[in-house]
Amino acid sequence: MSEPVAGTCAAPSTVRALTRDLEALLVAGGVAAAQREARDIIASVLDVPRFWPSMHPDVTLDGGTTAEAMRAVRLRACGAPFAYAVRRAAFRHLTLHVDERVLIPRAETEELVEVALALRCAPGGTAIDIGTGSGAIALALAMEARFDRIIGTDISGDAIAVARANATTLASALRTPVEFRIGSLLRPLHDVRARLLCANLPYIAFGEAAALPASVRDWEPPLALFSGDEGMLAIRALLAGGPAVLEPGGHIVLEVDARRASLAAELAMTNPCYRDIAVRLDLAGRERFVVATCVESR
Repeated sequence: MSEPVAGTCAAPSTVRALTRDLEALLVAGGVAAAQREARDIIASVLDVPRFWPSMHPDVTLDGGTTAEAMRAVRLRACGAPFAYAVRRAAFRHLTLHVDERVLIPRAETEELVEVALALRCAPGGTAIDIGTGSGAIALALAMEARFDRIIGTDISGDAIAVARANATTLASALRTPVEFRIGSLLRPLHDVRARLLCANLPYIAFGEAAALPASVRDWEPPLALFSGDEGMLAIRALLAGGPAVLEPGGHIVLEVDARRASLAAELAMTNPCYRDIAVRLDLAGRERFVVATCVESR
């Protein structure tokens, strides 16, 4: 089956035939578990459960669906992460559009939202997601928490475009409207006082790039991965500036690299504007989240 030209449809195909064609391309690209991935790609394109292609092998798919599945499998065979190939990622109760402009949301970041919800912030007020990327944290809070206002910021205009598109798609599922602002860290927030400040900032040192999986190093945006000062530059700046944005009694919740959690906690401890500083573990037992409460603004 030849690759369709952008904007055109391929020929209709049954699920069985398309699975076979996708599997062959994945095998040629060296992708493991090619048959399973072929079915998963079809399921993702159709937005149906993973078992659906196995249960409906004789259903005929239209040319547009076939073309989209072929586009996805060719990206996957070239080494693209699955989420980029199918242009979507599950995050808690949401399905987000993702592409190479944004980091793929991870399970650990789902846990960050859980940590934030467990703080039981009083209803109302403002929550902020710094380095929002696809909008995952901000949109999850808009769906599951009870803030009056949620703001997501990112230094990347491309990322903000993805986040805004996700917010539009998911608008009917959100309790709270989400506003997105372009700018570095806290700079877009001079007029805001927040009850909750969440962030999954870049925390990988530039010298660690070679050790990353190729699917991360070669595909995900460097701006969302790497930070100076041995991975601590963005975290250090956010902890320093956080009290100027947080309400007294407001909380900051950071997702960090397990190797840097103690460093981030120590930074918070040296700042007299924070109290109740704690390091929380992820589901794998790694030090992953730093939580602190603001005593007063500077």
